[in-house]
Amino acid sequence: MSHIKIKSLLLLVIATMTLTTQLQAQETRRIINPDITYAGNPMSLEIGGLEVTGVDGYEDYVLLGISGLTLGQQIEVPGNDITNAVKRYWKHGLFSDVSIAADSIIGDKVYLTIHLALRPRVSTINYIGVKKSEMEDLEAKLGLMKGSQITPNMINRAKILAQRYYDDKGYKNAEIMIRQRDDIANKGQVILDIEVDKKEKTKVRDIIIVGNDHLATGKIKGKLFTKGALGKIYEAGKFRNFFKPKKFTPERYTEGKKKLIDKYNEYGYRDAMILEDSVWNVDDKHVNVYIKVEEGQKYYIRNITWVGNTVYSTDYLSNVLGMKKGDVYNQKLLQKRLSEDEDAVGNNYWNNGYLFYNLQPTEVNIVGDSVDLEMRIFEGQQAHINRVRINGNDRLYENVVRRELRTKPGDLFSKDALQRSARELASMGHFDPEKVNPDIKPNYEDGTVDINWDLEQKSNDQIEFSLGWGQTGILGKVGLKLNNFSMRNLFNKNKEHRGIMPIGDGETLSLSAQTNGTYYQSYSTSYSTSWFGGKRPIQFSVGAYYSKQTDVSSYYRNTGWMNNYYNYMYGYGSYNNYYNNYEDYYDPDKSVQLIGINVGWGKRLRWPDDYFTLSTQLAYTRYMLKNWDYFLVSNGNCNNLALNISLNRSSTDNSLFPRRGSEFDLSLSITPPWSSFQKKDYANLATDRTSSTYHEEQQEKYRWIEYHKWKFKSRTYTALTNSNKCFVLMTRVEFGLLGHYNKYKKSPFETFYVGGDGMSGYSYGYAEETIALRGYDNGALTPNGAAGYAYDRMSLELRYPFMLGNTTIYGLTFLEAGNAWTSVSKFNPFDIKRSAGVGVRIFLPMVGLMGIDWGYGFDKVYGTKGGSQFHFILGQEF
Repeated sequence: MSHIKIKSLLLLVIATMTLTTQLQAQETRRIINPDITYAGNPMSLEIGGLEVTGVDGYEDYVLLGISGLTLGQQIEVPGNDITNAVKRYWKHGLFSDVSIAADSIIGDKVYLTIHLALRPRVSTINYIGVKKSEMEDLEAKLGLMKGSQITPNMINRAKILAQRYYDDKGYKNAEIMIRQRDDIANKGQVILDIEVDKKEKTKVRDIIIVGNDHLATGKIKGKLFTKGALGKIYEAGKFRNFFKPKKFTPERYTEGKKKLIDKYNEYGYRDAMILEDSVWNVDDKHVNVYIKVEEGQKYYIRNITWVGNTVYSTDYLSNVLGMKKGDVYNQKLLQKRLSEDEDAVGNNYWNNGYLFYNLQPTEVNIVGDSVDLEMRIFEGQQAHINRVRINGNDRLYENVVRRELRTKPGDLFSKDALQRSARELASMGHFDPEKVNPDIKPNYEDGTVDINWDLEQKSNDQIEFSLGWGQTGILGKVGLKLNNFSMRNLFNKNKEHRGIMPIGDGETLSLSAQTNGTYYQSYSTSYSTSWFGGKRPIQFSVGAYYSKQTDVSSYYRNTGWMNNYYNYMYGYGSYNNYYNNYEDYYDPDKSVQLIGINVGWGKRLRWPDDYFTLSTQLAYTRYMLKNWDYFLVSNGNCNNLALNISLNRSSTDNSLFPRRGSEFDLSLSITPPWSSFQKKDYANLATDRTSSTYHEEQQEKYRWIEYHKWKFKSRTYTALTNSNKCFVLMTRVEFGLLGHYNKYKKSPFETFYVGGDGMSGYSYGYAEETIALRGYDNGALTPNGAAGYAYDRMSLELRYPFMLGNTTIYGLTFLEAGNAWTSVSKFNPFDIKRSAGVGVRIFLPMVGLMGIDWGYGFDKVYGTKGGSQFHFILGQEF
């Protein structure tokens, strides 16, 4: 028995010891908040749990997915798996703090907690020290947006971009500060303050050129009326650079160095190079520029050979090139003659379908100062137009747009036709002219080309409501001009009827009414189309108008108006005495009424070129006068039946802001020579003002008006640079002559009313053509009592656009001169009245063209100097 007890006791002790050992082993693998260091040996553990803290608004599975860790994954602690998970969070960029901790290790499993802190979001961005336009530019460039998360890299990048932006604008010393502060009203969000101190624009103090033995320093720096060779780099404080840009930017400097080498190449110095250059600050506002050049020798052309040309002969291409043996090796001229000029070599190919043509001028031999050139031509096959697509048009019928195109499917490709099509589309007035650019898609494999016209529609209908103040009080005007009218739609003749409005054919319908109630009324309507019938460019127009004006001007207290008027005109009595006896009143027995109709026809010509248009108009006007003492005829009816013939040419590239091209108009208005038919003694008719039959004789004399009226008008536009926003020089020359068949029957109608803003309307000069001459009062060159039978006008305008597109704004400065004469025999184009001034033009789609000019007239007109004058402009003036 004792032996069995001893054995049982031993077994119990062993079991107890084993259980104790196992419990101790388990206790060592249950570790809360373990202290893990990379100094110890790593443990291979299984991820038993994952938890994310510190972030609201995101699902846990999204945040855990970034780590790359999953439940059940075998990892080493510490080890690369944890390190890589932390890197993933930092790389994501959303977090400002990342840490991964082991909460516990139980057995062979580890339980991890990922602590994250989100980067703050931007609630507000404040721009301090910047203009509104600059703020809009910075918003687009910096990439900082409200609601986005902000990082140090984003702030540094924004600061660099802002600094670069102001460098480009000439503020080289601008200081940019971006401050971040907590938004106390929004948790987890910050306010960014972007503070800009632009300082002064950086300008060039001195340009130091070394090594220029053959190209004079004056040519490099520029003179008063000539550009320098350094592009837009000019010295400040020099009178010769008064009208030139002086600010310094890195881009301008880089461009200027390239232009300097181009200038040397233009003079034949093909080896010219800049050996060294530097820019340093002289003070806070100025830098100095140092450039050392090596000019090399001057080269001349020795031989020019042509290779690969089969379409055109070598002699023909050499004549077109216009450069020959012995000429200076002018690389700029060579490039212009090969591809840039209107009559360049390349245009001969491109206008004949050879879209894939390519020419490489190659220097094949250089001996001493002579260069041999080989013109290597790849002509390729002729390209035919495959598809022409029109995108962006939603107001005009497709055929209305397509009929303006010179690029049609099946035609050979032509660069001239492409440019002409762009001009015609821009001139239609229905699309933004600044965005009419063809997208050319050549396909060499099948020898075709697709042309896509991506257009931007603009509204060009105009509504006018205006109020003015005149001698008789408030004058109101209501006008409607539909530039996309469709007569066919009005009568439901168009199968493609579009909406309830009769629109889509690009025709013009105008309606207007102007009145102040009692004293003045005017109504007019007109219709015109440039494609009468819709198939050919034939112009057709018809119009009608009616007006009535009642005398309200003045009553002379003592005697009749006409006697006192002539008393003043011929020197009897003083000016003050005459006008001090005036008083205004309404006299319904004194009035003039006009009623008129006209019909016109025109056709686009093919010779001399298809920019020419011949148009004719038959117009009838009836003047109904009742005691109207402001005309030579005061009572009765006068009739004006005239045929107007006009030859005009317009080749401008843009109707709102032309940069290139010209406009010419030669017109003749002619009436039948009634005096030749009537066989009356006009020499003795209506000559005695005291006669009791004087007014009846006047009525008989001018019952049918006769005259021949000649006018010439021209404008040219020259862009001073090649960019869209550039200075444009506009020149204008015009003159007009009003002749007669019978010297005793000079027409008192259709004379010229010269001076002022050129706006016609409510005035006593009802049968006159209004001609503007800024710097002088309206009609100052043809005062009351005198009629203008001849005039001339010359203008020189320098324009610059501030905004281009649907809304166009440009400024101008002008020099102007002109005059008017009471007889054609007195016409003297050199006897002119001069003026100068500045102005601005604004085109609004629904309103049209408006403007204001300030002009100063330098000369005296009838004893009175023009002086300072403001002029308001409404509508486009030719």
